[in-house]
Amino acid sequence: MTDTVDKLDYSKTLYLPETDFPMRAGLPQKEPELVARWQQMDLYKQLRASAAGRQKFVLHDGPPYANGNIHIGHALNKILKDVITRSFQMRGYDSNYVPGWDCHGLPIEWKIEEENYRAKGKAKPDLTQPDAMIEFRKECRAYAEKWIKIQGDEFKRLGIVGDFDNPYLTMNFHAESRIAGELLKIAMSGQLYRGSKPIMWSVVERTALAEAEVEYHDYESDTIWVKFPVIVGSDLLDAHIVIWTTTPWTIPGNRAIAFSPKIEYGLYEVTAAENDFGPQPGEKLVFADALAQESAAKAKLTFNRLRSVSAEELSGVTCAHPLRDLGYTFDVPMLSGDHVTDDAGTGFVHTAPSHGREDFEAWMACVKELEARGIETKIPFPVDDSGTYTSDAPGFEGARVMDDNGKKGDANERVIKALIDKNALFARGRLKHQYPHSWRSKKPIIFRNTPQWFVYMDKDLKDGTTLRTRALKAIDDTRFVPAAGQNRLRAMIEQRPDWVLSRQRAWGVPICVFVDEQGEVLKDPEVNQRILDAFDAEGADAWFAEGAKERFLGSEHDTSKWTQVMDILDVWFDSGSTHTFTLEDRPDLKWPADVYLEGSDQHRGWFHSSLLESSATRGRAPYDAVITHGFTMDEKGQKMSKSLGNVVAPQDVMKDAGADILRLWVMTTDYWEDQRLGKTIIQTNVDAYRKLRNTIRWMLGTLAHDEGEDIAYEQMPELEKLMLHRLSELDQLVREGYDAFEFKKITRALIDFANIELSAFYFDIRKDALYCDAPSSLRRRSALAVIRKIFDCMVLWLAPMLPFTTEEAWLSRKPDAQSVHLEQFPDIPADWRNDGLAGKWAKIRKVRSVVTGALEIERKDKRIGSSLEAAPVVYVTDAELMAALEGQDFEETCITSGVSLVAGEGPEAAFRLAEVPGVAVEPKLAEGTKCARSWRVTKDVGSDPEYPDVSARDAAALRELASLGRL
Repeated sequence: MTDTVDKLDYSKTLYLPETDFPMRAGLPQKEPELVARWQQMDLYKQLRASAAGRQKFVLHDGPPYANGNIHIGHALNKILKDVITRSFQMRGYDSNYVPGWDCHGLPIEWKIEEENYRAKGKAKPDLTQPDAMIEFRKECRAYAEKWIKIQGDEFKRLGIVGDFDNPYLTMNFHAESRIAGELLKIAMSGQLYRGSKPIMWSVVERTALAEAEVEYHDYESDTIWVKFPVIVGSDLLDAHIVIWTTTPWTIPGNRAIAFSPKIEYGLYEVTAAENDFGPQPGEKLVFADALAQESAAKAKLTFNRLRSVSAEELSGVTCAHPLRDLGYTFDVPMLSGDHVTDDAGTGFVHTAPSHGREDFEAWMACVKELEARGIETKIPFPVDDSGTYTSDAPGFEGARVMDDNGKKGDANERVIKALIDKNALFARGRLKHQYPHSWRSKKPIIFRNTPQWFVYMDKDLKDGTTLRTRALKAIDDTRFVPAAGQNRLRAMIEQRPDWVLSRQRAWGVPICVFVDEQGEVLKDPEVNQRILDAFDAEGADAWFAEGAKERFLGSEHDTSKWTQVMDILDVWFDSGSTHTFTLEDRPDLKWPADVYLEGSDQHRGWFHSSLLESSATRGRAPYDAVITHGFTMDEKGQKMSKSLGNVVAPQDVMKDAGADILRLWVMTTDYWEDQRLGKTIIQTNVDAYRKLRNTIRWMLGTLAHDEGEDIAYEQMPELEKLMLHRLSELDQLVREGYDAFEFKKITRALIDFANIELSAFYFDIRKDALYCDAPSSLRRRSALAVIRKIFDCMVLWLAPMLPFTTEEAWLSRKPDAQSVHLEQFPDIPADWRNDGLAGKWAKIRKVRSVVTGALEIERKDKRIGSSLEAAPVVYVTDAELMAALEGQDFEETCITSGVSLVAGEGPEAAFRLAEVPGVAVEPKLAEGTKCARSWRVTKDVGSDPEYPDVSARDAAALRELASLGRL
């Protein structure tokens, strides 16, 4: 027999892990293979079939814009959505993800003008001609189609699964018809009107802009202080009211001066002046007292305060326009306004209702009073769409506020020169401040009064509500994650003016209404239906076709009495209407959506427009919950930009590390806030992924020896019951985390479970039994059964987050399976929960930590090479800890060849941990001989003469293996 033993390779008698699941993931190569597999098997279709009849869970996709490759913000957004839809799909819901795209609007139109015309030196076609308009719109449509395909492929590479073969597109004919239908509903209910208000206007792009289309950048403005002579007000007739503005070009639009009753004002007389222009000694001026000396310094003069000027006195003052001689012959009244402060300027606000919202509102609030005083209240149109002064700016016609490239025109200097000539300029300067710019052209905008189409925010809708009150109630009824989003959106709705719908462009859904000479909208259901039917069959191009007016008005209306509106709907109205032709019109979805998820900027964008559109037409929001994520910064917390060279492209991360690494980063961030990303952070996630992957790999290797036997819970050792208890706890945490959209909480818990409780504890302890025990060993069989359950739970719980890795692992374990993503989360038996056992093992692990700490020092000092060479003496004074250890195979738990438990304090030199009082460990070497098979040091090595160099346990295992023909 000795010859047999000599020839026996004990490593081949062990149940060592065996798996083809590679340690090196190779995600950049493996992931595209899995994407192709999912497409070939039509995973999306199989998911829908498997979920048929279940309760629907709908996350409605906020449409990205179809005009370029995806960036890291897209990746963050789509990964979060994918995780949510997958997690609900795997928890018993029909969770269908339908991607969508915004296709209309200025960015695409701008790109077509740039690439197809400006770059080629070609003139833009005359879009007033039907054929030219329709051809131009076809170019825009083709451009959007190209980028939808590119972005769709990039999203699929991220692991996103959805109905990419049938997405929703705002430019689909049916979608255009539904968008137009929503507009016509608003028109028929009397909420749509044509009005004249100051709006944000892009001179470069020749269109009105919404708040969501504006961003703020540093800008250097001309600033001027201007003197308005008092012409009514007996005690101030020889004085001037002084205003300050950062927009000199708006002076021709001035119609009033605002003051505040809360500010203290004074009358000042100039005593000395050292300036080339401006006030001279003897002139009297009115200022806010808090700003008087600062203003005097700007004009290089000194003055004395003569007396106070009360609010009551100011309310009776009327001024002349400082350019009265140029044709500004109207009176300039004083208006009380809450928006006036003494933080900067003079304490008086130059009020040009053509050029500012607050100015407009202050003016309109006083219209009746002003008319009673005989003051002209018509609001002028001093600037046209090209930023050029009109005849409503006498003396300056033709001057430009801004040119076609967004550069300052000559308007400011011409106005300033005229003020100097009229001795009306007090001082001038320059100011660097945050100023609104178009987010497309990156050029500054202006505020100008222009006729546009609006939706009333405060009109009674004949049910005691207004659009504003409906929207505010809808906000109260919506769940916000994080909760702060509710207050943010509420504040925006509370303060917003009427909703501007019109844009002066070509590519989009038209404001398809007819108006008479009085501006009244035609309300004819038959006309509306003809329009909608045509859009559904031909698209919105039908509105611009030759003869469209006659076609839609039909024989019932005199075409000479009606004007066809050619403005385009704001693209935010398009996206705000997506719930209609997506959620309502698709039978595989439902209305309202369970969740909308977008970046925090969408409180003023998609969340906002969807809320208003749905509230206007349906009386509530189209969503039950709103989730917001922050923006991705670089590792230093700076905004990513090409100029700084700190942009992280998702395509690069996937090429170098894989999409699952990007997804793991998303899952480990506090995505509700701004996140950071860069090489170091990516590497941190690569390292975390490797540990997690190796845990999965070890389970796969170990389960290669699993025969699928289920062991009754009652028969299992305590350690296995403890791990089942932990699965029960984790199941609750995972499900609650997915419900709360707290993915970081889930990821952290599962990574810690894998690294700390599995790899460094349970697996480490059970390796000896799994590798060395006999096939019939209950301990080994129980461990295999539990690892099987751990594997299933871990892979299924992680599947929404890491779809590629979990698919690879699942198919490695179950090659005949279709996909892990067609599975459901595991059902955890209630009796696995055992808090009493968990409490007991928490005590055992405390004592174990002291033993581990002591042996680590022995290993470090090279007194032992492996913990199996040790047989420490453990002293325990804590009765509860000692009771927990009773009946335990504690040496197995400590992975030593022996442990002696002693009730008592232990020698002074023994190892102790401050955080575990009452335990001391005295390291000792194990007595006996090292087993050639298991490497344990025992006194029974050689007790079996057939296997003289192994322990009795290993000899019995070898004999059993031999009897089964496995040696």
